[in-house]
Amino acid sequence: MRNMENADGSKSERIILGIDPGTAIMGYGLICEKGKKLELITLGVIHLAKYDNHALKLKKIFERCLGLIDEYHPDCMAIEDPFFGKNVQVMLKLGRAQGVAMAAALHRDVPIMEYSPKKIKQSITGKGNATKEQVSAMLKQLLQFKESGSFLDATDGLAVAVCHAFQRFDPGNTNLKSYSGWTAFAKDNPGKIKKTALKE
Repeated sequence: MRNMENADGSKSERIILGIDPGTAIMGYGLICEKGKKLELITLGVIHLAKYDNHALKLKKIFERCLGLIDEYHPDCMAIEDPFFGKNVQVMLKLGRAQGVAMAAALHRDVPIMEYSPKKIKQSITGKGNATKEQVSAMLKQLLQFKESGSFLDATDGLAVAVCHAFQRFDPGNTNLKSYSGWTAFAKDNPGKIKKTALKE
C-alpha cells in the first residue's frame, strides 16, 4: 500500500483493481487515482476457454487475481455483477467466477465493491445501454491510451475500476471530489477531454 496521506490522514492516492468476470475471458484493469487525476497502470485479459474443466478455470481466476493483487497492491477491488440472463447454467458459472475473484481479494484483505453493468456504462459514457466500443472509446480519451478492438474485454474490466473512482466522496478532504459520471468529470477537466459524439 502507498503511504501518501493528506493533512487529515486520508490517502491522497489509491490503486483500484477492476474486474469483469467471465468463464471464457475475464478482463481486468488497474488505475491509480491521485486526487482528481486518473492514470492507467495496466489492463489485460485472462483466457479461460482453453480449459475444459470448470473447476480449473476457477482455479486460474483465483491465481491470476491473487497475482495481480500481490504485484500491484490495490487498495480496493471493483467488480461487475453478473447480468441476469435466462440461462441458469451460464448465470451459475458467472457467479462462481465472480466469487473466486472476490475470494482472492478477501484472502488479501482488499475491500470489494460491486457494480451493475448498467451502472458502469452510465458512469463512463452517460448511457446505460452503451456498447463495448463506446465504453472503450471514452476510456481511451480519459486515460490517454491506445489499444485495438481485441482489448474490449480488458477495457470492460478497466471500466469497472473507473466507475468506482467516479463514486469517491471523502467529506473530510476538500481536495477530492465525487464524480457521478463522465459528464461531471469532463465539466471539471475541460482541458483533458476532446469532444467526441457517441454514435447511437
